[in-house]
Amino acid sequence: MGTILKGMSRIRWHELTHAYGSAKDVPGRLSRVAWGDAQTSAVALSDLGLWLGELAVFDATVAAVPFLWDLAVTDSVATRPGVIELLQAILEHGSLQIEVQHTAHQAVLSGSSTVDLLTSDKDPAVGAAARGLAAAIDSHACQACRTA
Repeated sequence: MGTILKGMSRIRWHELTHAYGSAKDVPGRLSRVAWGDAQTSAVALSDLGLWLGELAVFDATVAAVPFLWDLAVTDSVATRPGVIELLQAILEHGSLQIEVQHTAHQAVLSGSSTVDLLTSDKDPAVGAAARGLAAAIDSHACQACRTA
């Protein structure tokens, strides 16, 4: 692996879960998003969306968010707008475990300065997705984050 996704191999993915069970396949999907062509990247990102954030957030979501931020700022990633939209979905969804929800949301919120930079990205689709995420960050007030 290159400089993006650095440290991904240190995560014990097999001990984490996502919407459909073990998160052992998450690193492979992140890698496909990072280095795949547009179609490969889109399919992998779709899997990650289903697994990590479209239904609810999980402990694997928390581990994946820093790598999603890496992908969002890497120009060579074919699906950057989708990565940013996944970060927004993570921020907007809950969890049965309030601490997991809070930690996942905080991981997304920690990238607020990064999303500010992305709003003026040279790719209009990236800028649009980043503006959507920036608005979600600005208005974020879920119960898990208010009580923590």
